[in-house]
Amino acid sequence: MGNVIKLVKNKYKDEEPIQKLLTLIENDFVRVSNLINEQVISQVERIPDVSNHIIELGGKRLRPILTLTTSKICEYKGDMHIKLAAAVELMHTATLLHDDVVDDSDVRRGKSASHIVWDNKSSILVGDFLLGKAFQLMVETKSLECLKNLSNASAKIAEGEVMQLIASDNIKTTEDQYMHIIEAKTAELFSTACVVSALIAESKEEEINALISFGKNLGIAFQLKDDALDYSGDKKILGKNIGDDFFEGKVTLPIILAYRRGNVSERQFLENSFNNKIRNKDLLKKAIKIINQYDTINDTLSKAKQHGRVAKDALAIFPETEFKAALMKLVDFSIIRSH
Repeated sequence: MGNVIKLVKNKYKDEEPIQKLLTLIENDFVRVSNLINEQVISQVERIPDVSNHIIELGGKRLRPILTLTTSKICEYKGDMHIKLAAAVELMHTATLLHDDVVDDSDVRRGKSASHIVWDNKSSILVGDFLLGKAFQLMVETKSLECLKNLSNASAKIAEGEVMQLIASDNIKTTEDQYMHIIEAKTAELFSTACVVSALIAESKEEEINALISFGKNLGIAFQLKDDALDYSGDKKILGKNIGDDFFEGKVTLPIILAYRRGNVSERQFLENSFNNKIRNKDLLKKAIKIINQYDTINDTLSKAKQHGRVAKDALAIFPETEFKAALMKLVDFSIIRSH
């Protein structure tokens, strides 16, 4: 078993269903990891240094896992799913490098973010390099449909990030507006990671649409769980500080609901915290108290579970296989996880 899959399995050491999924796709997963390592090779020393830094921080690798597993339920027999899975992960890694700069995040998965180790310019430019490498892999598949889908996703993700930037510190962001942001920022790449498998396999239209729905709703559920964890998780398990969204001015669903339900003084407090950017650890504690008072964490998780059910229902048209069962378990994991 390769070191890479050991690293990722360790992320799920308490999650037997996810361990099983990784075992099912182990050979393909190692091939994807090796291909990614090949892509970050460059004579420009800073490029592999920054790339390997964020890659070696580890992560859930959910997006390439989705591409590899959905290729199995689509009964794809070729090798192009390896290139597509690597392209999806390179796209995601590029967005992480860019996000840490935009969000001014010091920590990524428990260690210093790349722009802290080097600088903002290096993170942005290496992120651009990884995006270029992702598109090279897409072209190598010779699938115009896959290229079209992935390029559209890249643009949509950027739109989502800009929408979130505009909504930053705006406590009056509505729930509908926020859901639109996370559909673009997070769910789009989940959906694309799934649908490219159906496209390369030349699956039926109903199967393509099913995987679009599966990925989109899984992505939304995943992001909503992240939103809940930011105000209720364990710092040691999360690998980042509790309340990062609060300090970065990100208006997420727990805060949106708390503001809508709060009394006049509570709403005024949240307006000062976000609109006027008055934030510190004591004020975070007060914000969490309001969140808990109005039970917005549980309501956020309920919404995540609702999207999880939609994701599971979307898989109904596929035959019962161990790969489909693993994807169903993955939906559950995305909602019950502690990191």
